Amino acid sequence: MDGYIYRISGPVVTARGLEGAKMNDVVKVGKSNLVGEIIKLNGDDAIVQVYEDTSGIRPGEPVEDTGRQLSVTLAPGLMGGIYDGIQRPLDKIMAASGDFISRGVEIPSIDYEKKWHFTPTAKEGDAVDSLSIIGTVEETSMITNKIMIPYGISGKIKEIKEGDFTVQETVAIIETEEGEKEISMMQEWPVRYPRPVKDKLPPDVPLITGQRVIDSLFPVAKGGTAAVPGPFGSGKTVIQQQLSKWSDSKIVVYVGCGERGNEMTEILTTFPELKDPKTGKPLMDRTILIANTSNMPVAAREASIYTGITIAEYYRDMGYDVALMADSTSRWAEALREISGRLEEMPGEEGYPAYLGRKIAEFYERAGRVHSLNGNLGSVTAIGAVSPPGGDLSDPVVQNTLRVTRVFWALDASLANARHFPSINWLNSYSLYIDDLKGWFSSNASELWSGLYSESMNILQKEADINEIVQLVGYDALPESDKAVLDIARMIREDYLQQNAFDDVDTYTSMHKQFLMLKSIIDIGEKEKAAVARGVMTSQMSRIDAKAKIARMKFTPEDQIDAYYKDLQSSIADIDKIVKVSGD
Repeated sequence: MDGYIYRISGPVVTARGLEGAKMNDVVKVGKSNLVGEIIKLNGDDAIVQVYEDTSGIRPGEPVEDTGRQLSVTLAPGLMGGIYDGIQRPLDKIMAASGDFISRGVEIPSIDYEKKWHFTPTAKEGDAVDSLSIIGTVEETSMITNKIMIPYGISGKIKEIKEGDFTVQETVAIIETEEGEKEISMMQEWPVRYPRPVKDKLPPDVPLITGQRVIDSLFPVAKGGTAAVPGPFGSGKTVIQQQLSKWSDSKIVVYVGCGERGNEMTEILTTFPELKDPKTGKPLMDRTILIANTSNMPVAAREASIYTGITIAEYYRDMGYDVALMADSTSRWAEALREISGRLEEMPGEEGYPAYLGRKIAEFYERAGRVHSLNGNLGSVTAIGAVSPPGGDLSDPVVQNTLRVTRVFWALDASLANARHFPSINWLNSYSLYIDDLKGWFSSNASELWSGLYSESMNILQKEADINEIVQLVGYDALPESDKAVLDIARMIREDYLQQNAFDDVDTYTSMHKQFLMLKSIIDIGEKEKAAVARGVMTSQMSRIDAKAKIARMKFTPEDQIDAYYKDLQSSIADIDKIVKVSGD
């Protein structure tokens, strides 16, 4: 039975007369059929969170309960799409209604008319269970969509056929205990419920990003979680775009959650033009964009995070490594705060709802490297940008995020102002995956990797301690041993950690090249410390040829790096001769 609007408070509407209404049911509100979701039941009143602008609707207008939960459509055709927070296709909406989204517009998330060529991988008589893969579809030039049995269905395949079908047409018939079930290439999943898995695996494989400060000092595991807090202009979005382009995840889901319209517009216009650096094919062939800018309805912003991670889990179940970029979770938390205020709930710290920490934990806990129910090994890595006011890391959103994420990339405005990018502060950042990933780095990079990491971090920490002394006594008053530490730390900072995203060579560095670069710097450092101990001045060491070669190493192409390293090692060995002459 339809109900009616009793009260309106911004995006929160109170409806009465909805018999049989359940929590999280999707409803159509008003004569404009605005999409909403029941978030609270209070006696006969159903409190509805509306995902569109409620201006112009009035009490007494009808409210219709669809009986469905807020769900996303999962099928071939998602890849390369640009959606809003509740999976409405923005490009199709623009074609239908112009530059602004018309209220109540209903356009399918994917093209129901397009035919896809279905190739069976199972045969008649095969036993199948939830999420069993029965066939494939070439979704894009880079992604093969693996058609899965919907969750909760099991039995034997009675009929399966190859051919061209729309996502709604039957491709197989399953005999179950309840009777025959027709299987299409499309399924739906409620966004607020994680897709089930067989088991979660330890985080012992890194997500290789090609960004040296991340891979070498603060790595994130596949299936891991990372927080990227920083003030305005510190480079959060740039880092996430670099990870989208270069990380070794197969699929990228980018959620622009409450960001400025001009920034989101730049992403929406540049991403479709980008080429995947590893294949030369369009980057959008393995990317899904979800855009919910700061001037869009606040309730849809709250849903966008769940929409993004549900789509990520869908491709994870096919056996893909998925990187989910959420930019930014602060805007998502602000949406929670606004809706909580409309509901007249008791506020927590800084007005955020008391359940903020639980909501953040629920989101990040859906990341992981798992065996899905069909046995495939896949992962979802969740990387969330956080935008605390004024860069204040004591903000409740930052603190609650740090409790559940295991990687903290602290962006520093002073580094950004000094044009040092990525502007990740090496003293404030950390990764709790270091110990888990030691085995992988020893096997795939070098057995020396762990020692190089420890030595680099020690040098950078010593530099910070010495700089405090420099502010008191000045550089010239320092002992030569301390000057040597500052010189080595400068090489690590400028010649290794600093990276140019716009240089064709420097924008990405393989693990092999990272190892050779870092080892060369540490080798020179050992030589310099030994020379200073024998009485050589650091000013004399600054003129050696090896240091100039170190500075050029980052711009050396990958296919030339081994020869360059060999030549550099010869120059490092020559330091002993320079030291001997200087000592004489």
